[in-house]
Amino acid sequence: MRQFADSPPVTLPSRGEFLVRGAHVLSMDDAVGDLPDGDVHLRDGTIVAVAASVTAPGAEVLDGKGMICMPGFVDTHWHHWTSALRPLMRQDDPSRGYFPVTFATGPHFTPQDSYRSVRLGLAQALAAGVTSTQNWAHNVRSPAHADAEMAAMRDTGIRGRFAYGTPIGIPNDQPMDIADLARAQRDWVSTDGLLTLGICSRNVDGSLGGARGAIGIDMARREWGAARDLGLPITLHTSGSGAIKRLTGTGLLGPDLQLVHPLGSSAEDRAELAKHGVSYSIAPIEEMRRQGTIQFAEMLEAGVSTSLSIDHTTTYNCDCFACMRMLYTLNMHRFGAKNTLTARRLVQLATIDGARDLGVDDKTGSLTPGKRADLILIRATDANLAPLGDPYEALVSMAQPDNIDTVVIDGRILRRHGQYTALDIDKVVRDAADTAASLKARATWA
Repeated sequence: MRQFADSPPVTLPSRGEFLVRGAHVLSMDDAVGDLPDGDVHLRDGTIVAVAASVTAPGAEVLDGKGMICMPGFVDTHWHHWTSALRPLMRQDDPSRGYFPVTFATGPHFTPQDSYRSVRLGLAQALAAGVTSTQNWAHNVRSPAHADAEMAAMRDTGIRGRFAYGTPIGIPNDQPMDIADLARAQRDWVSTDGLLTLGICSRNVDGSLGGARGAIGIDMARREWGAARDLGLPITLHTSGSGAIKRLTGTGLLGPDLQLVHPLGSSAEDRAELAKHGVSYSIAPIEEMRRQGTIQFAEMLEAGVSTSLSIDHTTTYNCDCFACMRMLYTLNMHRFGAKNTLTARRLVQLATIDGARDLGVDDKTGSLTPGKRADLILIRATDANLAPLGDPYEALVSMAQPDNIDTVVIDGRILRRHGQYTALDIDKVVRDAADTAASLKARATWA
């Protein structure tokens, strides 16, 4: 039973047959290439063909003239449950920052609050061209909370992984709910590939051990082992080399492990990660607010797989273009003429690399015939992009979410001409505002 009765299941648009006609196609697939004037044929949620000219009698034509057609962005780390807390936060007041607010309000979340907050975050994702996300759910207070977050993902139609976590304030010696993790896998993960499952672990380096939780290697073996027995991947916050050094030699490092926030690692740490196939998710906007250097270039040089993430949208917005731009600017600042990072490499980071990190690159991340139909159309005729030169340069240097015209996920058109086709965005915002006010009162937050 849905324990958030004010939000009945959403009826999503049907998958049909569509032909994107005459767009500047960036496939992110070397075998397909890029097409300055190309067509993309979609049928029943699958990419059928990408070519200079496609004949598809009966398909609904989506006019791509003056548009960039590309895979949707893939976010690999986003705390969607915090999205409705925006009215309570101030980035210029440490006492009202992200951690104090989430620590104070987290224990007061109901399943309805979780649903509404995640739905708000996912609405932002769709508007910003994010077609896949990792919902980093580190405040799962009960099975009903888990169901609420996964229901929000299903109701918005997004592709994503639900990273099942522990409640804020859980004692460090109390294990996560492995029985419900197995139940969630059984009840929610389906063969359509839209919703997958993993776990988000508490920290293993002792940081934020109060409300967020910190576990030792023995508990990590217990929880990670249970996840691996179910075939589920693991994601973990780091920042600094403490976690990597503690995990080295334990047998816990592996290609199913993703670390978040590449700051403060050593060359030896990075070599260890590359050796074991561990990946790293970078959240440029959030990490620029921390001390230390974002080690994007170092990770690439060491051969560590990397991807792009938003982290949260409480004191900044979802903007994958800004994330790419920030990484490029940072690399220019650090390396100057020695910088070899290209705009195309950054778009790859935000699409196919993210799909690889989430283990869904067989389904999404590139416009490849046979993959699922996840794509966005970006108006290149808007004043901030026109006249269009190199499309990758335009995306990284000048584009913004308002340029996104159409968002297609699994063959469903979920945004068209800048408008939602299924979500009642006014209700989403009203419900989120109600949740924020209610949480503020329940947490007695000034």
